[in-house]
Amino acid sequence: LERVFEFTELGFEHILLGYDHIMFLLALIVIGGRLRSLVKIVTAFTVAHSITLILAAQEIVVLPDRLIESGIALSIAYVAAENFWLKSADTLKLTFFFGLVHGFGFANVLRELGLPDQGLIASLLAFNVGVEIGQVIIVSLMFPLVAWVARSRHHRRVVLAASALIFLFGVGWLVERVFGLTYMPL
Repeated sequence: LERVFEFTELGFEHILLGYDHIMFLLALIVIGGRLRSLVKIVTAFTVAHSITLILAAQEIVVLPDRLIESGIALSIAYVAAENFWLKSADTLKLTFFFGLVHGFGFANVLRELGLPDQGLIASLLAFNVGVEIGQVIIVSLMFPLVAWVARSRHHRRVVLAASALIFLFGVGWLVERVFGLTYMPL
């Protein structure tokens, strides 16, 4: 049980310290919407990354780190770019797909920290519970601001400015990760 709490805390800390995952979340919620819809999107992301986290942690599916990290950066840039044309009707499906990519990244982080031999699946699920708690907290904290902006006459400009900034970070991380460079400030 102690291990479960430890992994829940790790998941929570990872999402709060994972600037790229926070940017992904912000790209998803910046356009606004109802809190319930935004939480559904975040939960679809969690369900998806739970699947690939378990598969990758058990080494059932193994992908190169550079490909995974580049895919995460691409997901950030893509979602931010999509905000320029507003959201498609398939936001849940798209978020689920990108969640699969992010799950491989979570597995890499946990592999570096050391995975337990006993209770592996419970630990991985606990990690995802921690990630979900962190994501819901981020969305809940950001929601009043997002809702306020959505009602303002500057909504479109704010969405475009925030999405442009997130897109630039996503592209910067993509180039950095594809070519093995280190130049991004975060």
